[in-house]
Amino acid sequence: MSEEELEQERRRVARAAMALMERRAEEVTKPVLVAELRMSRTRIDQLFPEDEDLLEAVTAEWFAPKLALLDDVMASDLPPRRKMYEFFARRFILMRDEFNDDPASFQLYVEMGERYFRYAEPYIDLADHYLCELIAEAQAEGHFDGLTLNDALSLINQAVISYIQPYLIAMLGKRQSEEKLARLIDALFDGLSAKERGARSITGLRAAG
Repeated sequence: MSEEELEQERRRVARAAMALMERRAEEVTKPVLVAELRMSRTRIDQLFPEDEDLLEAVTAEWFAPKLALLDDVMASDLPPRRKMYEFFARRFILMRDEFNDDPASFQLYVEMGERYFRYAEPYIDLADHYLCELIAEAQAEGHFDGLTLNDALSLINQAVISYIQPYLIAMLGKRQSEEKLARLIDALFDGLSAKERGARSITGLRAAG
């Protein structure tokens, strides 16, 4: 069997593991896969030599549809403002639908993401890389004036965090909407810069008199 065929089987078994997790409402281990999928332990070990390999494969499958949306946005010829809205909105809508369809499974993946963050981190870093490309496009048109890429990246992520963090999507529910997100993106494009406008005191915080 070629490496490509092995990878296809790994993905198939990882998706089967996810289906089991969602049905059982708990993580699954290699012994559970052996029993439930009626595969030999030898074959499971060939696909996933370590327990961590199974977790990594499940994480990859969870992120796969989100990354496909990002790739689609990045390949588009939308102007920067529209592209950045789509960049966040498409993921938000997908995750909101996932939560609404199966809140218990969604929460299970959130908890796993917190426990095994090292497997999710490369995908988060990739999304930040894409966002930096979008910021650079916007800066070429005069937006985010005076900010470094890293500063703009940090500020934008902080501003829209409730639309990209799964646990916040689950917590806030109907208080979030595509319309509110669009207004946030417009506000960032219209006002985010390095210019001081008076919000930050020169002498520090001061209680109201």
